[in-house]
Amino acid sequence: MDFLLDGFLAITWKQIIMYIIGILLIYLAIQKEYEPSLLLPMGFGAILVNLPFTGVLNQYMSGVGETNGIIEWLFHIGIEASEALPILLFIGIGAMIDFGPLLSNPVMFLFGAAAQFGIFVAICLAALLGFDLKDAASIGIIGAADGPTSILVSQILDSKYIGAIAVAAYSYMALVPIVQPFAIKLVTTKKERCIRMKYKANTVSKQMRIAFPIIVTFIVGFIAPSSVALVGFLMFGNLIRECGVLGTLSETAQTSLANLITLFLGITISFSMQAESFVQIDTLLIMGIGLLAFVFDTIGGVLFAKCMNIFLKGKINPMIGAAGISAFPMSSRVVQKLALKEDPQNILIMHAAGANVSGQIASVIAGGLIINLVSAYL
Repeated sequence: MDFLLDGFLAITWKQIIMYIIGILLIYLAIQKEYEPSLLLPMGFGAILVNLPFTGVLNQYMSGVGETNGIIEWLFHIGIEASEALPILLFIGIGAMIDFGPLLSNPVMFLFGAAAQFGIFVAICLAALLGFDLKDAASIGIIGAADGPTSILVSQILDSKYIGAIAVAAYSYMALVPIVQPFAIKLVTTKKERCIRMKYKANTVSKQMRIAFPIIVTFIVGFIAPSSVALVGFLMFGNLIRECGVLGTLSETAQTSLANLITLFLGITISFSMQAESFVQIDTLLIMGIGLLAFVFDTIGGVLFAKCMNIFLKGKINPMIGAAGISAFPMSSRVVQKLALKEDPQNILIMHAAGANVSGQIASVIAGGLIINLVSAYL
Protein backbone atom coordinates (compact mmCIF):
# COMPACT_ATOMS: atom_id res chain seq x y z
CA MET A 1 0.00 0.00 0.00
CA ASP A 2 2.86 2.35 0.80
CA PHE A 3 4.33 1.69 -2.64
CA LEU A 4 0.95 2.38 -4.26
CA LEU A 5 0.67 5.62 -2.31
CA ASP A 6 4.22 6.56 -3.32
CA GLY A 7 3.26 6.04 -6.95
CA PHE A 8 0.30 8.42 -6.72
CA LEU A 9 2.33 11.01 -4.82
CA ALA A 10 5.09 10.86 -7.44
CA ILE A 11 2.76 11.95 -10.26
CA THR A 12 3.44 15.52 -11.39
CA TRP A 13 1.12 17.95 -13.18
CA LYS A 14 3.24 17.53 -16.31
CA GLN A 15 2.66 13.78 -16.25
CA ILE A 16 -1.09 14.37 -15.91
CA ILE A 17 -0.92 16.53 -19.07
CA MET A 18 0.85 13.68 -20.85
CA TYR A 19 -1.87 11.25 -19.78
CA ILE A 20 -4.41 13.61 -21.32
CA ILE A 21 -2.34 13.90 -24.52
CA GLY A 22 -2.01 10.11 -24.67
CA ILE A 23 -5.76 9.62 -24.29
CA LEU A 24 -6.40 12.33 -26.91
CA LEU A 25 -4.12 10.57 -29.41
CA ILE A 26 -5.88 7.26 -28.74
CA TYR A 27 -9.25 8.98 -29.21
CA LEU A 28 -8.18 10.50 -32.54
CA ALA A 29 -6.88 7.10 -33.66
CA ILE A 30 -9.99 5.12 -32.75
CA GLN A 31 -12.90 7.55 -32.99
CA LYS A 32 -11.67 9.76 -35.85
CA GLU A 33 -9.44 7.14 -37.53
CA TYR A 34 -6.58 9.64 -37.88
CA GLU A 35 -3.44 7.59 -38.66
CA PRO A 36 -4.54 4.90 -36.14
CA SER A 37 -1.56 2.63 -36.77
CA LEU A 38 0.75 5.31 -35.38
CA LEU A 39 -1.29 7.62 -33.18
CA LEU A 40 -2.67 4.73 -31.11
CA PRO A 41 0.72 3.24 -30.12
CA MET A 42 2.16 6.75 -29.65
CA GLY A 43 -0.75 7.67 -27.38
CA PHE A 44 -0.53 4.49 -25.32
CA GLY A 45 3.25 4.83 -25.17
CA ALA A 46 2.91 8.41 -23.90
CA ILE A 47 0.96 7.01 -20.95
CA LEU A 48 3.42 4.15 -20.34
CA VAL A 49 6.57 6.29 -20.21
CA ASN A 50 4.98 8.75 -17.77
CA LEU A 51 3.77 6.24 -15.18
CA PRO A 52 6.08 6.50 -12.13
CA PHE A 53 8.34 3.62 -11.04
CA THR A 54 7.64 1.42 -14.08
CA GLY A 55 10.18 -0.66 -15.96
CA VAL A 56 9.40 0.51 -19.49
CA LEU A 57 12.22 3.05 -19.26
CA ASN A 58 15.09 2.19 -16.92
CA GLN A 59 14.81 -0.19 -14.03
CA TYR A 60 17.00 -1.49 -11.21
CA MET A 61 17.61 -5.24 -10.97
CA SER A 62 19.23 -6.79 -7.89
CA GLY A 63 22.72 -8.02 -8.64
CA VAL A 64 22.70 -6.39 -12.09
CA GLY A 65 22.19 -2.70 -11.41
CA GLU A 66 20.29 -0.28 -13.63
CA THR A 67 19.24 -1.63 -17.02
CA ASN A 68 17.30 -0.21 -19.92
CA GLY A 69 13.57 -0.87 -19.91
CA ILE A 70 11.88 -2.21 -23.03
CA ILE A 71 10.89 1.14 -24.58
CA GLU A 72 14.26 2.73 -23.84
CA TRP A 73 15.99 -0.34 -25.30
CA LEU A 74 13.82 -0.21 -28.45
CA PHE A 75 14.52 3.51 -28.84
CA HIS A 76 18.26 3.00 -28.46
CA ILE A 77 18.46 0.04 -30.86
CA GLY A 78 15.86 1.06 -33.42
CA ILE A 79 16.25 4.83 -33.63
CA GLU A 80 19.11 6.33 -31.62
CA ALA A 81 21.90 3.91 -32.51
CA SER A 82 20.98 2.91 -36.07
CA GLU A 83 17.84 4.78 -37.27
CA ALA A 84 16.77 1.29 -38.39
CA LEU A 85 13.01 1.54 -37.78
CA PRO A 86 12.19 4.62 -39.89
CA ILE A 87 14.53 3.49 -42.68
CA LEU A 88 13.13 -0.06 -42.84
CA LEU A 89 9.62 1.38 -43.02
CA PHE A 90 10.51 2.87 -46.39
CA ILE A 91 10.75 -0.62 -47.90
CA GLY A 92 7.07 -1.12 -47.14
CA ILE A 93 6.15 2.37 -48.34
CA GLY A 94 8.03 1.83 -51.61
CA ALA A 95 6.27 -1.48 -52.17
CA MET A 96 2.90 0.27 -51.81
CA ILE A 97 3.57 3.03 -54.35
CA ASP A 98 2.65 2.86 -58.02
CA PHE A 99 4.84 5.34 -59.88
CA GLY A 100 2.89 4.74 -63.10
CA PRO A 101 0.87 8.01 -63.01
CA LEU A 102 4.11 9.94 -62.46
CA LEU A 103 6.04 8.16 -65.20
CA SER A 104 3.22 8.70 -67.69
CA ASN A 105 3.24 12.45 -66.94
CA PRO A 106 6.79 13.41 -65.82
CA VAL A 107 5.94 17.12 -65.47
CA MET A 108 4.39 16.16 -62.14
CA PHE A 109 7.93 15.83 -60.76
CA LEU A 110 7.99 19.63 -60.54
CA PHE A 111 5.07 19.75 -58.15
CA GLY A 112 6.74 17.36 -55.75
CA ALA A 113 9.65 19.81 -55.51
CA ALA A 114 7.48 22.93 -55.26
CA ALA A 115 5.36 21.51 -52.44
CA GLN A 116 8.42 21.29 -50.15
CA PHE A 117 8.28 25.09 -49.77
CA GLY A 118 6.87 24.77 -46.27
CA ILE A 119 10.08 23.10 -45.05
CA PHE A 120 12.14 26.23 -45.63
CA VAL A 121 9.45 28.56 -44.28
CA ALA A 122 9.34 26.47 -41.11
CA ILE A 123 13.14 26.40 -40.73
CA CYS A 124 13.33 30.19 -41.04
CA LEU A 125 10.46 30.69 -38.61
CA ALA A 126 11.93 28.26 -36.07
CA ALA A 127 15.31 30.01 -36.27
CA LEU A 128 13.66 33.41 -35.77
CA LEU A 129 11.87 32.05 -32.68
CA GLY A 130 15.21 31.14 -31.10
CA PHE A 131 15.69 27.45 -31.91
CA ASP A 132 19.29 26.54 -32.77
CA LEU A 133 20.08 25.42 -36.31
CA LYS A 134 19.87 21.66 -35.81
CA ASP A 135 16.56 21.96 -33.96
CA ALA A 136 15.19 24.48 -36.47
CA ALA A 137 16.11 22.16 -39.35
CA SER A 138 14.52 19.19 -37.58
CA ILE A 139 11.35 21.17 -36.93
CA GLY A 140 11.29 22.40 -40.53
CA ILE A 141 11.31 18.87 -41.90
CA ILE A 142 7.79 18.45 -40.49
CA GLY A 143 6.94 20.25 -43.72
CA ALA A 144 8.05 17.18 -45.65
CA ALA A 145 4.67 15.70 -44.64
CA ASP A 146 6.53 12.44 -44.12
CA GLY A 147 6.62 10.99 -40.60
CA PRO A 148 9.56 8.57 -40.99
CA THR A 149 11.67 11.27 -42.66
CA SER A 150 10.87 13.73 -39.86
CA ILE A 151 11.90 11.19 -37.22
CA LEU A 152 15.08 10.22 -39.05
CA VAL A 153 16.27 13.77 -39.72
CA SER A 154 15.61 14.90 -36.15
CA GLN A 155 17.47 11.86 -34.83
CA ILE A 156 20.50 12.26 -37.12
CA LEU A 157 20.72 15.97 -36.25
CA ASP A 158 20.40 15.04 -32.55
CA SER A 159 17.41 17.27 -31.91
CA LYS A 160 16.01 17.22 -28.38
CA TYR A 161 12.50 17.67 -29.74
CA ILE A 162 12.11 14.37 -31.58
CA GLY A 163 8.93 13.46 -29.66
CA ALA A 164 7.17 16.74 -30.38
CA ILE A 165 8.31 16.62 -34.01
CA ALA A 166 6.94 13.09 -34.46
CA VAL A 167 3.60 13.99 -32.89
CA ALA A 168 3.32 17.12 -35.05
CA ALA A 169 4.30 15.31 -38.27
CA TYR A 170 1.86 12.43 -37.87
CA SER A 171 -0.95 14.54 -36.41
CA TYR A 172 -0.92 16.97 -39.32
CA MET A 173 -0.58 14.16 -41.85
CA ALA A 174 -3.81 12.82 -40.40
CA LEU A 175 -5.37 16.29 -40.62
CA VAL A 176 -4.50 16.81 -44.31
CA PRO A 177 -8.22 16.56 -45.29
CA ILE A 178 -8.87 19.53 -42.98
CA VAL A 179 -5.73 21.63 -43.50
CA GLN A 180 -5.36 21.42 -47.28
CA PRO A 181 -8.85 22.52 -48.42
CA PHE A 182 -8.47 25.69 -46.32
CA ALA A 183 -5.03 26.46 -47.79
CA ILE A 184 -6.12 25.70 -51.37
CA LYS A 185 -9.17 27.95 -51.19
CA LEU A 186 -7.04 30.69 -49.67
CA VAL A 187 -5.02 31.13 -52.90
CA THR A 188 -7.36 29.95 -55.68
CA THR A 189 -10.60 31.13 -57.26
CA LYS A 190 -13.60 28.97 -58.05
CA LYS A 191 -12.81 29.35 -61.76
CA GLU A 192 -9.29 27.99 -61.21
CA ARG A 193 -10.59 25.08 -59.16
CA CYS A 194 -12.92 24.17 -62.03
CA ILE A 195 -10.17 23.86 -64.64
CA ARG A 196 -10.39 20.50 -66.38
CA MET A 197 -7.30 18.61 -67.47
CA LYS A 198 -7.07 15.91 -70.10
CA TYR A 199 -5.34 12.73 -69.08
CA LYS A 200 -3.45 10.72 -71.65
CA ALA A 201 -3.22 7.15 -70.44
CA ASN A 202 0.31 6.56 -71.68
CA THR A 203 1.30 2.96 -71.11
CA VAL A 204 4.38 2.65 -68.92
CA SER A 205 6.40 -0.39 -69.89
CA LYS A 206 7.52 -2.95 -67.35
CA GLN A 207 11.12 -2.19 -68.29
CA MET A 208 10.61 1.47 -67.42
CA ARG A 209 8.95 0.61 -64.11
CA ILE A 210 11.92 -1.61 -63.20
CA ALA A 211 14.53 0.88 -64.40
CA PHE A 212 12.98 3.86 -62.60
CA PRO A 213 13.86 2.96 -58.97
CA ILE A 214 17.40 1.99 -60.02
CA ILE A 215 17.94 5.24 -61.96
CA VAL A 216 16.51 7.39 -59.16
CA THR A 217 18.83 5.72 -56.63
CA PHE A 218 21.88 6.50 -58.80
CA ILE A 219 20.84 10.12 -59.37
CA VAL A 220 20.08 10.79 -55.71
CA GLY A 221 23.29 9.06 -54.68
CA PHE A 222 25.29 11.65 -56.63
CA ILE A 223 23.13 14.70 -55.86
CA ALA A 224 22.28 14.13 -52.19
CA PRO A 225 24.30 11.25 -50.71
CA SER A 226 22.69 11.66 -47.28
CA SER A 227 19.35 10.79 -48.85
CA VAL A 228 20.47 7.40 -50.14
CA ALA A 229 19.41 5.50 -47.02
CA LEU A 230 15.92 6.99 -47.37
CA VAL A 231 15.50 7.03 -51.14
CA GLY A 232 17.40 3.78 -51.61
CA PHE A 233 15.14 1.78 -49.31
CA LEU A 234 12.05 3.47 -50.81
CA MET A 235 13.20 2.52 -54.29
CA PHE A 236 14.21 -0.98 -53.18
CA GLY A 237 10.68 -1.54 -51.93
CA ASN A 238 9.30 -0.29 -55.24
CA LEU A 239 11.67 -2.55 -57.18
CA ILE A 240 10.36 -5.55 -55.22
CA ARG A 241 6.86 -4.50 -56.29
CA GLU A 242 7.63 -3.96 -59.96
CA CYS A 243 10.09 -6.77 -60.74
CA GLY A 244 7.29 -9.32 -61.06
CA VAL A 245 9.22 -12.24 -59.55
CA LEU A 246 8.88 -11.41 -55.84
CA GLY A 247 5.12 -11.32 -55.40
CA THR A 248 5.16 -12.86 -51.94
CA LEU A 249 7.93 -10.57 -50.71
CA SER A 250 6.13 -7.55 -52.18
CA GLU A 251 2.95 -8.47 -50.34
CA THR A 252 4.91 -9.07 -47.13
CA ALA A 253 6.63 -5.68 -47.43
CA GLN A 254 3.31 -3.90 -47.99
CA THR A 255 1.51 -5.63 -45.12
CA SER A 256 3.42 -7.56 -42.47
CA LEU A 257 6.69 -5.60 -42.60
CA ALA A 258 5.08 -2.15 -42.86
CA ASN A 259 2.56 -2.91 -40.12
CA LEU A 260 5.13 -4.38 -37.74
CA ILE A 261 7.64 -1.54 -38.19
CA THR A 262 4.87 1.06 -37.88
CA LEU A 263 3.71 -0.56 -34.64
CA PHE A 264 7.21 -0.62 -33.14
CA LEU A 265 7.99 2.90 -34.38
CA GLY A 266 4.86 4.32 -32.77
CA ILE A 267 5.46 2.77 -29.35
CA THR A 268 9.22 3.44 -29.49
CA ILE A 269 8.97 7.15 -30.29
CA SER A 270 7.01 7.59 -27.07
CA PHE A 271 10.40 7.42 -25.29
CA SER A 272 10.79 11.08 -26.34
CA MET A 273 7.39 11.97 -24.88
CA GLN A 274 8.45 11.96 -21.24
CA ALA A 275 6.71 14.77 -19.39
CA GLU A 276 9.75 16.76 -18.31
CA SER A 277 11.07 17.14 -21.86
CA PHE A 278 7.73 17.22 -23.72
CA VAL A 279 5.56 19.61 -21.68
CA GLN A 280 7.22 22.89 -22.61
CA ILE A 281 6.34 26.11 -24.41
CA ASP A 282 8.69 24.92 -27.16
CA THR A 283 6.36 21.97 -27.85
CA LEU A 284 3.45 24.34 -28.53
CA LEU A 285 5.69 26.40 -30.81
CA ILE A 286 6.69 23.26 -32.71
CA MET A 287 3.05 22.28 -33.19
CA GLY A 288 2.27 25.76 -34.49
CA ILE A 289 5.27 25.83 -36.83
CA GLY A 290 4.36 22.36 -38.10
CA LEU A 291 0.86 23.52 -38.98
CA LEU A 292 2.25 26.52 -40.88
CA ALA A 293 4.67 24.20 -42.69
CA PHE A 294 1.78 22.10 -44.02
CA VAL A 295 -0.15 25.22 -45.04
CA PHE A 296 2.83 26.70 -46.89
CA ASP A 297 3.60 23.34 -48.55
CA THR A 298 0.12 23.48 -50.04
CA ILE A 299 0.34 27.16 -50.96
CA GLY A 300 3.78 26.69 -52.53
CA GLY A 301 2.57 23.90 -54.79
CA VAL A 302 -0.58 25.79 -55.80
CA LEU A 303 1.27 29.03 -56.56
CA PHE A 304 3.85 27.13 -58.61
CA ALA A 305 1.04 25.67 -60.75
CA LYS A 306 -0.45 29.14 -61.19
CA CYS A 307 2.94 30.45 -62.34
CA MET A 308 3.20 27.61 -64.87
CA ASN A 309 -0.21 28.55 -66.24
CA ILE A 310 1.16 31.93 -67.29
CA PHE A 311 3.29 30.15 -69.91
CA LEU A 312 1.17 27.10 -70.74
CA LYS A 313 -1.53 26.91 -73.39
CA GLY A 314 -3.18 23.88 -71.77
CA LYS A 315 -3.91 25.13 -68.26
CA ILE A 316 -3.17 23.11 -65.13
CA ASN A 317 -5.69 23.03 -62.33
CA PRO A 318 -3.70 24.74 -59.53
CA MET A 319 -5.03 22.27 -56.96
CA ILE A 320 -2.72 19.69 -58.52
CA GLY A 321 0.18 21.57 -56.96
CA ALA A 322 -1.23 20.92 -53.50
CA ALA A 323 -0.97 17.17 -54.10
CA GLY A 324 2.82 17.49 -54.33
CA ILE A 325 3.23 16.88 -50.60
CA SER A 326 4.29 13.46 -49.38
CA ALA A 327 1.01 12.57 -47.62
CA PHE A 328 0.09 9.76 -50.02
CA PRO A 329 -2.64 9.03 -51.01
CA MET A 330 -4.59 11.41 -48.78
CA SER A 331 -3.55 14.59 -50.57
CA SER A 332 -4.52 13.35 -54.03
CA ARG A 333 -7.91 12.28 -52.66
CA VAL A 334 -8.42 15.72 -51.11
CA VAL A 335 -7.75 17.37 -54.48
CA GLN A 336 -10.17 15.03 -56.26
CA LYS A 337 -12.85 15.64 -53.64
CA LEU A 338 -12.50 19.41 -54.01
CA ALA A 339 -12.59 19.12 -57.79
CA LEU A 340 -15.84 17.13 -57.69
CA LYS A 341 -17.34 19.60 -55.25
CA GLU A 342 -16.73 22.45 -57.69
CA ASP A 343 -17.54 20.44 -60.82
CA PRO A 344 -19.10 16.95 -60.47
CA GLN A 345 -17.56 15.86 -63.79
CA ASN A 346 -14.00 17.04 -63.18
CA ILE A 347 -11.67 14.05 -62.76
CA LEU A 348 -8.18 15.00 -61.53
CA ILE A 349 -7.22 11.91 -59.56
CA MET A 350 -4.56 10.59 -61.97
CA HIS A 351 -2.83 13.97 -62.23
CA ALA A 352 -3.03 14.40 -58.46
CA ALA A 353 -1.68 10.89 -57.86
CA GLY A 354 1.31 11.64 -60.10
CA ALA A 355 2.12 14.77 -58.13
CA ASN A 356 1.54 12.93 -54.86
CA VAL A 357 4.00 10.10 -55.51
CA SER A 358 6.47 12.71 -56.73
CA GLY A 359 6.15 14.25 -53.28
CA GLN A 360 7.26 10.96 -51.72
CA ILE A 361 10.55 11.18 -53.58
CA ALA A 362 10.96 14.92 -53.07
CA SER A 363 10.39 14.73 -49.32
CA VAL A 364 13.14 12.20 -48.69
CA ILE A 365 15.53 14.08 -50.99
CA ALA A 366 14.72 17.28 -49.09
CA GLY A 367 15.44 15.46 -45.83
CA GLY A 368 18.84 14.36 -47.12
CA LEU A 369 19.67 17.86 -48.37
CA ILE A 370 18.79 19.35 -44.98
CA ILE A 371 21.08 16.83 -43.27
CA ASN A 372 23.90 17.65 -45.71
CA LEU A 373 23.55 21.42 -45.36
CA VAL A 374 23.23 21.48 -41.58
CA SER A 375 26.04 18.95 -41.06
CA ALA A 376 28.35 20.99 -43.32
CA TYR A 377 27.54 24.19 -41.43
CA LEU A 378 28.04 22.64 -37.99
